[in-house]
Parts: sequence; C-alpha cells; structure tokens
Amino acid sequence: MTGFPRDALVIDGLNFHGDGDPSVLRQAGIGAVNLTVSHFEGDSEQAMDGIGAWLEILRRPDCGWRRIGKAADLDAARKAGQVGLIMGWQNLRPIGDRLDRLVTLQQCGLRVAQLTYNRRNFLGDGCLEPEDGGLSGLGREAVALMNELGIAIDLSHVGQRTSVEAAQASTRPVLATHANARAVTPALRNKSDDAIRAIADSGGVIGVSIYGPMCWDGDAARHPGLDDFERHLDHIVALVGADHVGLGTDLPAVANLDSVRQITEMTLSKFPAAIARYAAAFGNDIRARYLSDCSSHAELVRIAERLQARGWSEDDVRKLLGGNFARAFADIWGG
Repeated sequence: MTGFPRDALVIDGLNFHGDGDPSVLRQAGIGAVNLTVSHFEGDSEQAMDGIGAWLEILRRPDCGWRRIGKAADLDAARKAGQVGLIMGWQNLRPIGDRLDRLVTLQQCGLRVAQLTYNRRNFLGDGCLEPEDGGLSGLGREAVALMNELGIAIDLSHVGQRTSVEAAQASTRPVLATHANARAVTPALRNKSDDAIRAIADSGGVIGVSIYGPMCWDGDAARHPGLDDFERHLDHIVALVGADHVGLGTDLPAVANLDSVRQITEMTLSKFPAAIARYAAAFGNDIRARYLSDCSSHAELVRIAERLQARGWSEDDVRKLLGGNFARAFADIWGG
C-alpha cells in the first residue's frame, strides 16, 4: 500500500492553530480537522473574537473550507473537494460559570470543547493540577448540557479524575482528541488506563498523537519517532480495541511554521511541567515538537503504510484514520 487507502476519510482530531488556508491539509489528503478557533487561555471576548474571525473566513466563497455542523457534512466536504472545519475550543474557561453561553457557542458553530486546559476552571481540574480534584458540580451540569446541545466533550488536557468522571457522567461518546497512554510514557498530558477505558466505555475515541513530548521515553539522546507512536497505539488498542483510536496530531495547520513561535513560547513559559524537559533536550522550535520521522500532515501516510505492513486490516486502518471519529461525531451531533 502507498498512501492512504482509497477514499479513506482522514480526520485529524486536533490542530491547535490555523492560518485560514486549508491548502496544507488538502494537499496531505486530510478530509476534516478539529481546529482550535480561539486562544487556549482566552477570556470571553477573545474567544468570541476567535470564532468571529473564522466565521468571516468561512463567508468567502473560495475559502476552501466547509464548516462541519453535523456528521453528513464530513462526506459533503470531501465530495466538494473542501476541508471540513470542525470548530473547537481547548478550554471552557471563557464561559466562566455561565452555562447558557454554551447555547450561544453551539449556535455560532462550536462542535468540540475541552472542559479544561491544563489548569483548574469552574468545571474541573486540568492535567497539571496536583490535587486531581475531579469534576465539579457545575462541570456535571456542563456535561449534561453539552450532551443535549451536541457539543463533543474533549478530555485531552483534562485531569485524570475529571476525565473519568466526565466520561462516566456523559450519555454520549467523549473524546481525547490528542492524548497518549500514561502507562507507556508517564507524561502529565497522557491518559491513565482508567481514563482510556472510561472514554472507550462511553463509545468515545482517543486521538493517538505524534506530539513528541507525549511519545518521548525521556532519553535526551534519542528524539522520539514512529516506533514510539506505535507503542502507544498498540497499548491503547490492546486495552480498548481498534474501534476507539484515531489520529490527533496536535499540529498547526499553517504554511509558515514560524508563525506559531509565539504559541510555542507561551506553552513553555506558562506550562513548564508539560514541556520543559523535552525542550531542554531538543529545543523549543515547533519543528522539534513532533516525531523525527512524522512531523507534518504530509507524513501521516507513513502511519497507514506501517500499520498495513504490520498486518492491520484495511478496515481497521480506515477506522484509525477517521472512521472512528466520524462514528463518534454522528452519535454526538446527529446525522
């Protein structure tokens, strides 16, 4: 096999930033992406400005994107030669304690939202909080409302206990759009086996990531590569099966990688517990943040090719590439 299986729907579970041009994704064969449309730590005004900027891009008749509101839009985008834009947030901090804001956000196009980003907010604890306090009462109300509205619950940067409790409270599938296995690499961003099982038990999907710090074995002399990615993938599949894995690169969707330097500097300065050791070993340039042999959308085909060579069935490869996310999104958003 060379490249992706014919007509495979490829969904990237998370891109943390986009420059408005889908060309990088289209050229790589990516059919749709959950793209973060506001600053991770933004307040209400900044977050709404982010959504507004993307709605303005979508107004352009030749923008090359199709906004994804329901599951059928994924196939419609592919047939039209467009890239599906799944509007996502990585933090519900901008809603404060006002759950009614979720109604507005859903109407504006928000379809995926992470409950917390590393730190604590009104809904629960992030993965860098040492207390690991769990889902708050307001967080439980938010989970119920997001289920009702059809906003997918993302647990990637969420604390372990909060992740398990949110997955158990949800009546719809929950996601870890970009997270790996803590049992393989004990990074704070990675998910415990209990959290992985809880996500799978909800019908959800874990977007296994090529993000270097989540794959790294701690050896400063060896940059992580696809062998490390496969260790995480194999562990998660052994734990919960091939029906609950996807791809979540945590890449930027930009032509000029230097344009995200401010973001990489921010994540190192604000969240050193998640990235400082890795940055000390390999530098903080965005190009070093990913696997040595898979660091771009264009190189994702290598994952499909390696798995096919290892004996994965074409059906399971298709599930990983996007079929599992598409199934979960249909359950969450409707047809």
